[in-house]
Amino acid sequence: MGKIKPINEEFLYEGRVIISQTDLDGIITYANRKFCEVSGYKVDELVGQPHNIIRHPDMPKAAFKKMWETIQGGQAWNGLVKNLRKDGLFYWVDTEILPIVDEDFKVIGYIAARKPASRKDIKENEELYKKMLSSEA
Repeated sequence: MGKIKPINEEFLYEGRVIISQTDLDGIITYANRKFCEVSGYKVDELVGQPHNIIRHPDMPKAAFKKMWETIQGGQAWNGLVKNLRKDGLFYWVDTEILPIVDEDFKVIGYIAARKPASRKDIKENEELYKKMLSSEA
């Protein structure tokens, strides 16, 4: 596979936040318009699919393991994620995921909000993720 190019985040975000919701298994139940625009998918291509439909191969499994442990434990998770668009381009996002709870405080799903990641944070995380990936091989 050839080198994947980044998208122009400034053009795509225009100050709006990407929002998605999933069920307990990570299946997308809601995707806002900005998520569709940035990912390149239509809403009906996202809803009903596992959220990892946009997972970039550069993302280490260990990063998602920690994320799942955190949110399944009822806590908020924040981190940088490199996502893969439908057209093969990629984008980095600063992500916060929160559990959605019912009236009995039972976790019934998850909601995620994303914004463009800073260049500094991307550079730091690229190095960390490369090391994590090499230990997974």
